[in-house]
Formats: sequence, C-alpha cells, structure tokens
Amino acid sequence: MTNVLLASDADWLIEEVCSALSDPGTDVTVVRAGADVRDSVSAESPDLVILDLQIGNMGGMATCMDLQLEIGAGRISHVPVLMLLDRSADLYLAQQAGAQGWLVKPLDSFRLKMASVKLLAGEDMRDEIVEASQTESASVMPDEPADSSGEPLDQVSEDDGTEEPAEVT
Repeated sequence: MTNVLLASDADWLIEEVCSALSDPGTDVTVVRAGADVRDSVSAESPDLVILDLQIGNMGGMATCMDLQLEIGAGRISHVPVLMLLDRSADLYLAQQAGAQGWLVKPLDSFRLKMASVKLLAGEDMRDEIVEASQTESASVMPDEPADSSGEPLDQVSEDDGTEEPAEVT
C-alpha cells in the first residue's frame, strides 16, 4: 500500500489530487494546515508528501523547508516532496526549499500521477523541469536587437577609458 500525505486547505484541490491518485493500492491522507505536516509525517511515515503552495497557517515552501530540516537532523525519515505551485515563477523557490518535484496548477491528472510515480520510484524531477523551463524561457524571450555588426544594442562596449565624455550644451 502506498501512503500519500496531501497538505492543502482547498477542497477543490484535495478532490482533484485524491481523484488523480485513486487506485486500490494508494491511500491519501489529508491535512489542512502546514503546521500539521511534520507531526503527520512523523506518525504515519508516508511514501510521498504533496504540498499545496498556499496552505493557510504555514505555506508550502515553509512546510517543505521544515521537513528538509527535520530529515537532515535525523528526526524523521526521508520522504520525497511534490509541490503544487501557483505559477512557474515559484519553481526556483520550490527547488531552494528542497522539493524533489513540482507541478504548476491547474493540475493535469495524468501529469500528477506520473510525477507521483517518478518520485515514489526514487527519481528526481529536477532535470526534466529545469530543461522545460529553459525551453520555455528561450521561446518566450525575444532575440535582443542587434546592430549591423551583430552585437546586441544594450551591450556596453569595452573602453580603455582614454576618451573624454562628450559635452552636453
């Protein structure tokens, strides 16, 4: 039996996650406060923790960092953490908080199930998601305008400092 701990106070999100992970071999336990996650992990030893970024009294990032500190101190066993983010800009924070995986809402049931399977198998989603974010950044960022020599217009030319600045009259 696979035990998953979900921390969220949003009913719609709890319903989506439970639906996506529902199968005879998976049991999902729900806590509605980030402050309750550590005690629940300590008492139940889940195989996976899924944290919503927005949890009432203690956000998902703080909860994830708290778990990582407890794991590092040897007070609880290692457990992979999957963060459910509100926007892709939160990816860096999830990575810094120690999450092994993350998905940006709105959730896709298939992607949630696959992410859970990967993390439960001991795989890390970091490389896959970093590549995706780099591809996304490259496709979103326009090419810098260049002059006739091909140099970007906003690049500062190297100067030996011998020229005097032009006077403004």
